[in-house]
Amino acid sequence: MATMEQCLTALRSILGDLASNPAAAGLDRSLSCRLTDLDQVVVGRLSAGAVHDMRVVPDGPDVARADIRLTMTSDDLVALTSGELSFGPAWATGRVKLEAGLRDLLRLRKLL
Repeated sequence: MATMEQCLTALRSILGDLASNPAAAGLDRSLSCRLTDLDQVVVGRLSAGAVHDMRVVPDGPDVARADIRLTMTSDDLVALTSGELSFGPAWATGRVKLEAGLRDLLRLRKLL
């Protein structure tokens, strides 16, 4: 199981790359990443070519629903950033879940 610090570093890497991509220009969306094995959710905002206001909150029913939601284990998150796991196969097999509106999904498809 990865630590929360490793997860935050991994998320900053993934989301920073995503936010700086020209295809993400103009995006202003709330984000969340539920880490199922740590019972924590990292929330933040993707806007102006960067990720802002990342913070960790306990998982639970009162966590606000973000526009773009990821769900995975901490080890899978770290594996995504180290290159040990590719997003497409992880998503196809259910190891990584991505939920968003149709417009956001179409836009994210270009970024991933």
